[in-house]
Amino acid sequence: MFKKVISYAGLATIIAGSLKVLYDTNIFKVNYVKIETDKLHPQTALTILHLTDIHNKNFGENNQQLIKKIKQLNPDVIVITGDLIDRKTTDFSGMFYLVEQLKSICEKLYFVSGNHEWGHEHTKDLFKGLEARKIYILDNTNQTVAINENIINIAGVADYATCHEDINAALNQVQQDEKYTILLSHAPDIINEISNEPIDLILSGHTHGGQIRLPFIGALVAPDQGRFPTLDKGLFVRGEDKYLYIDSGLGTTKMPIRFFNQSQLSLITIVGK
Repeated sequence: MFKKVISYAGLATIIAGSLKVLYDTNIFKVNYVKIETDKLHPQTALTILHLTDIHNKNFGENNQQLIKKIKQLNPDVIVITGDLIDRKTTDFSGMFYLVEQLKSICEKLYFVSGNHEWGHEHTKDLFKGLEARKIYILDNTNQTVAINENIINIAGVADYATCHEDINAALNQVQQDEKYTILLSHAPDIINEISNEPIDLILSGHTHGGQIRLPFIGALVAPDQGRFPTLDKGLFVRGEDKYLYIDSGLGTTKMPIRFFNQSQLSLITIVGK
């Protein structure tokens, strides 16, 4: 009798674990983040939709579930912080369709490259396709953007993990600027290259939040950080009103599973105080 109970309990655990994996991997959520700053006009706000590490993943046919949700959120800006594709992706058409739809939702759509873009044998074709669709590729450059009575800087670095970044070029003419400045970087480790630069918010991905997490333990492993990473996902304080935000992303790589780490996109609201 006792052995049967143990067997049934083990079977129930396996089934529950499998269902959790299916849910976390294939049903996305929206993570809402609020940040305050005195660099925006008081009582004004802007919203940034942060997508990362999609890895050619589809949520519904042609990503219609994802597109529908983003339309509902109606952000002021959309940013993609790398790994739009996987290095094993053979057909870019799905991701090209996705960015076309995102561009129709929000004109201000910015992209920086990740390690899977640089690790793909057809990197140039991907970049050309994004440029043809008028996607702003912010690799090692920046733009000044007017949103809701505010003017901000959005800068970006090419992938740090594959040594394509140039932080000085990314911040060219921003160094002495007092505008609110956002830096897009696929890898959060870019903070190793940042000291006194006028960056208020860094948006990153790359870690997948560990992809597999355990209750009370957190991420088991993350790229470039090894076991039990500290920069796994979420909002990290860098100083007074200065933050690093790591999104755990939508897709997977190596193993097509997530566990206790649901696929997500983030809506970040920055509020003037």
